[in-house]
Amino acid sequence: MRVKDLKKNSNKRIDIRYLQQLGIQAYGEDNLYPQTLKNIVSASSTGSECADRFADFIEGNGFREVSFSEYVVNRKGDTADDIHALVCRDIADYGGLALHVNYNILGEIVELQHIPFENCRLLEEDDNGYVAKIAIHPDWSGCKTRKGTRIKISKENVDYIDVFNPIKSVVQAQIEDAGGVEYYKGQVLWVSMAGKQTYPTGKADRVITEMSTDEGLSNIKLRNVRNNFLPAGMMVSKKGSSIRYDEQGNEVKDKKEEDSGFSDAILMLQGDVNSNKIMEVEIEAEEEEPKFVPITIQNYDKEFTVTDASVVERIYSAYGQEPWYCIRVGKVGFSGDILEDAFEYYNSIVSKQQRLIERTFDRVFKYWYEIANPSNDYSVQPLKYVRNAGVSDNN
Repeated sequence: MRVKDLKKNSNKRIDIRYLQQLGIQAYGEDNLYPQTLKNIVSASSTGSECADRFADFIEGNGFREVSFSEYVVNRKGDTADDIHALVCRDIADYGGLALHVNYNILGEIVELQHIPFENCRLLEEDDNGYVAKIAIHPDWSGCKTRKGTRIKISKENVDYIDVFNPIKSVVQAQIEDAGGVEYYKGQVLWVSMAGKQTYPTGKADRVITEMSTDEGLSNIKLRNVRNNFLPAGMMVSKKGSSIRYDEQGNEVKDKKEEDSGFSDAILMLQGDVNSNKIMEVEIEAEEEEPKFVPITIQNYDKEFTVTDASVVERIYSAYGQEPWYCIRVGKVGFSGDILEDAFEYYNSIVSKQQRLIERTFDRVFKYWYEIANPSNDYSVQPLKYVRNAGVSDNN
């Protein structure tokens, strides 16, 4: 079938519109795409596991140049390696990163800070298609508080900072416009793997439905174990009765007979702690010896076995982590050789993200006020599988 004959009403992954009151391009219809994405991934056990592994391999063992990795880059005492670790997490989660740089009066970069990527929004393009500033808010959902008061989503609480442009004449002009270097807010280097001035979707976006399904399956398993009825059976016996009369000759019913509900019994027979108990039911009719009636339990886990397996496989596949999936389901054995191959394979998968980060650090430290990395090597030492000394692969 031709492309034009296929379904044409597929929704865009990100709806972008202009928020006039803030002067920004919304990141998703509600401007909360990265926050929502992060919550869905965190709620999926499989998704968060794959995302963590993805971030770990991007970070590797840090910069190869140890002296540079320990170099302090801001007044808080953060090192280059500290910033690198935070950047790798953002790249893994969203496919983008943001760094804030400060300049001295000579137009040289003197400080580097990490900005959480989910806190950044793009301003609208000008007539030349150029985005001049990045809007930054500590929490676009409006839930974060300071001194017990929520930080509203308003222009007064948003920092509008110039985009990265280290040309000295540009920097000095911006410093002058700000009223001096002490009032200058610096610049933001905003980078997206989706392209220049384009909001990225992140690797999880392609399997976001599967991740939400994974959360739902976990909830079903929980309720199946915690809230299902798990008695071994019930003992049915005859309930004795006695008739009493008051002083006026009226029949007096026993209060226990009126309380014929099973609410207490239900609570005592639900969940894993109360499994395999016996429920006793008293009846007033049919005079016969007690009998045991076995109860068949409805196990919902079996109903979702196929769905569970396909969801897990697709999430692993989206992150390119098939070797770990094969080990998990038993398609291949668990040995040092296989893990070494898996590590080598996945290091090649994350090389694109690592190269992007290398180029980003190079762009910043070209304009640093001193030579912070004489070798100019910003590459990352990849993760390697380390065998336990003296332990056989068969153990």
